[in-house]
Amino acid sequence: MHLEALQDLALRISGERDVEAVLRQVVAGLAQQPGVALARVWVVKPGDICESCRMRASCPDQTSCLHLEASAGSSLTGERWSRTDGDFRRMPLARLKVGSIASDRTGLLISDPRSEQWARPDWLKSERLISFVGQPLVFRNETLGVLAVFRREPIDEQEFRWLRMFADQAASAIANARAFSELDRLRQQLESHNAYLKEEVDAALAFGSIVGRSRVLHRVLEQVEDVAATDSTVLILGESGTGKELLAKEIHERSPRAHKPFVRVNCSAIPREMFESEFFGHVRGAFTGAMRDRPGRFQTANGGTIFLDEIGDLPLELQPRLLRVLQEGEYERVGEDMTRKVDVRIIAATNQNLAEAVRARRFREDLFYRLNVFPLELPPLRARTDDIPLLATHTIAEVSKRLRLQPPTLSPADVARLQQYEWPGNIRELKNVIERAVILSKGVRLRLDVAFGDLSATTTPAPEMPEVILTDRECRARERGNLMKALQRADGRIYGPGGAAELLAINPTTLASRLRALKITPPKPR
Repeated sequence: MHLEALQDLALRISGERDVEAVLRQVVAGLAQQPGVALARVWVVKPGDICESCRMRASCPDQTSCLHLEASAGSSLTGERWSRTDGDFRRMPLARLKVGSIASDRTGLLISDPRSEQWARPDWLKSERLISFVGQPLVFRNETLGVLAVFRREPIDEQEFRWLRMFADQAASAIANARAFSELDRLRQQLESHNAYLKEEVDAALAFGSIVGRSRVLHRVLEQVEDVAATDSTVLILGESGTGKELLAKEIHERSPRAHKPFVRVNCSAIPREMFESEFFGHVRGAFTGAMRDRPGRFQTANGGTIFLDEIGDLPLELQPRLLRVLQEGEYERVGEDMTRKVDVRIIAATNQNLAEAVRARRFREDLFYRLNVFPLELPPLRARTDDIPLLATHTIAEVSKRLRLQPPTLSPADVARLQQYEWPGNIRELKNVIERAVILSKGVRLRLDVAFGDLSATTTPAPEMPEVILTDRECRARERGNLMKALQRADGRIYGPGGAAELLAINPTTLASRLRALKITPPKPR
């Protein structure tokens, strides 16, 4: 065997991104070396045909064994050595020559055809084989498999060392190809996950522009359907940022007044001295600066809907003026004696407890009852975490389109992180975080880590934990508890989207090894 040929082969396989392609090139390249009759690669994999395996009796651990994955050579007796389903398609670890090479991680050289180490002397003679070398495939202290070469010429110590170096390079190529395959699998999984979420968003948007399919939101939307067709006054309750104005617009859009104006008034933003002018309008010369007639919000909304946002912030002394127009549908412009009639549907909203404000004499009881005909309470985002994936996906698409950026992918790990946060600012805060993350992502992975980092100054810091040194037993107990929680949340599944491995952000095979080490049996998926 020539060193230059082995180096050239190592260079070729290093660029492959498919494990099967790496293994095929390894055995085909070695089989072309002078005097080589047969080259084979066995790879460590979970036991799969234990019931029918001819090696079962000598297999100490049926959870894993060596699988013959690639074979190439030229037989003198007509055997097809490209087959991987022969008698030695499975080899127990720590048994026979190949199994011992894997378990001991030590190469083996047999250069004497009369040696007792040969298991099949008749086969050796018929194929004129006189030497064998086997090298373990080890990458970062993990045994990946075994590389074996049968030759019709002697193999000297120098060639044995060359094959050792080549085996290390082959192991690295196999590990890299596996990593590429895993990345490709995760990419496809993310694409599928995001496509699914987009479909869900489309379905969830069946109720106008309100995104969500959670039970609590569904109950609210059912009430919207009931009240929209009427002219009843609606009072929308909910924390700041829950989407009260959006809900008010949906009520208007589903009402017989949909073709008429929808006018929003922020009661907390109107100065006392401008209240009557803003609500009811004024005539030219009514006060200093009134250079022309101006219609008020109620006149603008005539025939349609007026949305009184932050109604709880309306000063007590101004509330009777609003009450009159709500009760009688009449008002006068500032500086005008003529009484005008108005036909509007009233929708009010507040993040305050108006009943408590009435008891504290900060809000008029008669105005409260006039507004509280049909109350609707919007749940906070933390009470509808099932809607967070849909809201996040919808916001990513909206923000990316508006900012002309490539939309980044939303991984299940991102979704889990979003669902674990309390969202004191509700949907408004979620949209702000998503927009920051989209800008920082540059069209690749959603940078929630940085976006959430910006919140550290505005959120309450966690209390400092005292330094405690845990014993090894305590560490194992904590690890066991954490693994059990992940399995429970994943319904016993280790692999795939939403599986325990994904929740723990580790490789599924690594998780399976830890579970075996801690003697944890995953619950059967329901």
